[in-house]
Amino acid sequence: MTATLIILALTVVMFIIGKIRADIVALCALTALILLGILTPEEALAGFSSTVIIMMVGLFVVGGAILQTGLAKAVSQKIMKLAAGSDTRMFLLVVIVTSAIGAFVSNTGTVALMMPIVVSMAVQSGTQPARLLMPLAFASSMGGMLTLIGTPPNLVIQDALTAAGYEPLEFFSFFPVGVICIITGIVVMLPLSKKFLYKKKGSGKHNSGRGKTLDDLVSEYNLSNALRRYRIKQHSAIAGKSVAELDLPGRYGLSILEIRNESSDRSGLIRNVTQSLASPESILTAGDIIYLTGDTAKMSQFASENRMEELDNNSIDFYDIGISEIVLMPTARIIGMPLRKSGFRERYSINVLGIKRNNDYIMNDLPQVKLQSGDVLLVQGKWSNIAQLDDDETDWVVLGQPEKQASQVTLDYKAPVAAIIMLLMIAAMVFEFIPIAPVTAVMAAALLMVITGCFRNVEAAYKTINWESIMLIAAMMPMSVALEKTGTSALISHSLVSSLGSMGPTVLLAGIYFTTSLLTMFISNTATAVLMAPIAMTSATEIGVSPYPFLFAVTLGASMCFASPFSTPPNALVMHAGEYTFSDYIKVGLPLQIIIGIVMVFALPLLFPM
Repeated sequence: MTATLIILALTVVMFIIGKIRADIVALCALTALILLGILTPEEALAGFSSTVIIMMVGLFVVGGAILQTGLAKAVSQKIMKLAAGSDTRMFLLVVIVTSAIGAFVSNTGTVALMMPIVVSMAVQSGTQPARLLMPLAFASSMGGMLTLIGTPPNLVIQDALTAAGYEPLEFFSFFPVGVICIITGIVVMLPLSKKFLYKKKGSGKHNSGRGKTLDDLVSEYNLSNALRRYRIKQHSAIAGKSVAELDLPGRYGLSILEIRNESSDRSGLIRNVTQSLASPESILTAGDIIYLTGDTAKMSQFASENRMEELDNNSIDFYDIGISEIVLMPTARIIGMPLRKSGFRERYSINVLGIKRNNDYIMNDLPQVKLQSGDVLLVQGKWSNIAQLDDDETDWVVLGQPEKQASQVTLDYKAPVAAIIMLLMIAAMVFEFIPIAPVTAVMAAALLMVITGCFRNVEAAYKTINWESIMLIAAMMPMSVALEKTGTSALISHSLVSSLGSMGPTVLLAGIYFTTSLLTMFISNTATAVLMAPIAMTSATEIGVSPYPFLFAVTLGASMCFASPFSTPPNALVMHAGEYTFSDYIKVGLPLQIIIGIVMVFALPLLFPM
């Protein structure tokens, strides 16, 4: 018991100091428990196979798909319209919407679904994500108090009551308690988040060194005017012909950069987009969309002669094919060559869309332009081919990071697919219309997101998983086993409750809440509720009062734990994205946890008379 408490205390101290990454500290604590014989290797490693951990991994993937498809941006824009530019209104909307979802979906699932939306909102509004992500995590837990199924501790006290022969709680018996928690949470979190979460060190690192965005490049090179999009109509003279047969450079001085085909189902809701660079062997078919570059008058002439429909050029979508800049080194072998002899197209399947030379932009007659040292070339191709440019040659330097740019491109035509999968997952978790566990629903949803193309590739899906958070929770979970195995948790709970029993029901109620709250900082909330529920029931019976308020104190203490990043999965989920330290949870979460406890100690006897 002593060794366990020392390891726990050192772990908490290291978390607070924050000099070593939280996941490394947790793994050190786990290793110490094994080496000292407190836990067997099987007990220590059980956290890595926990359904909570598997569920978190799946939810990271689902959340990543919501971001990748632009669904998060679309939803966040609607919420921002309601916020009407007010930070306070946006804060309130995030808390209220999250609490409402958390009433029916697990708090872990709620945070994973809302986190990409909230991050997108913060970026669009210029607010730091840190200001909203911790309130998001806390709101998901508070929303769980609105219904019977909102959080596992609610079901634990329901079982305790029915086992003892008391009337079971109804689905919305928790609703008044949840409303009080949410109102208290808003009142406390609003000023605390402004004071402690608004200006965080390193908050600008997401933007620093990022280089030019795709939109920046489109604007700088005026691509919206340099490119034209045309759809090949039925019975067009060019349908069925190859690019080589058209001889566009010779006849019109034009070049086909890309061939795109878009299809949709009967409802028009689900779209598929395929892209390819135009090679001489590419065959054009009716319905294809071709991207042309060259003289605008010549493009119009070519389109009218061959039954082609001009499409709007208000936006250029980058999916599988993107753009980037490369700068030619003085030692490059292609210096002095005309662009047509450079071999970009033949060796790398890359188009050159424009050349920046000093402060001039060369966009016309590019094949004849002789390349010079220091030229910046705007290139177009598959993201993998652009990345290969950076790997294979020393003649140029690729500006920016193609892989990172590719990951930031939204596959917006897949947004309806992602929305359908997300809604099916939520429905499966809420209504249980199929006999599967929530973790199975999440795993199935994550797989469907990958299989249906909501990610560019499987690697992109893996990159959405925050392994630091996963390792932190998985490594800290066995700590609860150590505390229970050594009798530490039972000793703490029995000692505190027995010492307060003689001071009256209100003091005992406070003791049960704060004891449960303390234990939940180190033990999972469900395990704490299982441990404390019979103690609360026995204590209420011994002093001759109703057990309902005491059991509600248990579920509240187990669920309203905000002072630690590893006390609940939602707290850990937002830690990395919000760039939080352990002390941030102490500054905002601990006051909230204490104030909710004080409020509920006086409110519970009014809602459930003793």
